[in-house]
Amino acid sequence: MSENLDLVRSIYADLERGDSSRWVEFADPEIQAVNVEGLMPVRSTGVGAAEARLRDFMAASEDFHIEVEEYRELDDERVLVFMRRSGRGKASGVELQGPRGADLVHVCNGRITKLIWCWHRDRALADLGLET
Repeated sequence: MSENLDLVRSIYADLERGDSSRWVEFADPEIQAVNVEGLMPVRSTGVGAAEARLRDFMAASEDFHIEVEEYRELDDERVLVFMRRSGRGKASGVELQGPRGADLVHVCNGRITKLIWCWHRDRALADLGLET
């Protein structure tokens, strides 16, 4: 198992416990964060912008959590994380009983350089040219 995979596992273990603060200490200052689809499709650069997006999402959600199903190391810099997301919109009450999603985490020299959030696993796999 590589150091990058170990790092991603430890960060997502925190996220599963509801702690979304620790990933920042491993984020590259110019991290690119991309939400391909879902409730807030957007792209940002920099730790501050990524933190603000996460904070806005969490403020609009209640009982939000993830459950990691699998980690797949794609190469020396990319780890694909398969998960389920769930929660509820605070204002709407709409359930986010989630589709099976995937995050693509780019890690270089122990720093997260790019995060791509896909709400639908099939889309993530198709974008990467991998089988479903």
